[in-house]
Amino acid sequence: MLKIKLKPNGKIHQRSFRVVVSECRSKSNGKFVDDIGFYTPQSKTLQIDKVKMAQWLKNGAQLTEGVDKLLNPDKYPRKKKAKEIKEKVEKIVEKKEEKIEVKTEETKAEETVAEEVKEEVKTE
Repeated sequence: MLKIKLKPNGKIHQRSFRVVVSECRSKSNGKFVDDIGFYTPQSKTLQIDKVKMAQWLKNGAQLTEGVDKLLNPDKYPRKKKAKEIKEKVEKIVEKKEEKIEVKTEETKAEETVAEEVKEEVKTE
């Protein structure tokens, strides 16, 4: 089975990728059948020969998840980071605490009014 996948090349921290068609069991930087384009993450440049890609897809080649993420980013929403989630939880907790404080103040006010009414009833 043929797959359209990313073949890494370049230095470790200056990585770039070739978009190639290769056997699904071959190594990521091993032999490939056809070179379709390239992707550079530093400049976020993606250039693919669409005619060749359409021909390979028509012949039965499948996209790997990495290439599919580059071509269809809306299909894969970003995961929220733990820090963002923690901040949202803290905001929700603060709002609930404020509501609790307001409720306790209201109940205290009601209790004082009730006590005043009881005292008035006793004096009468």
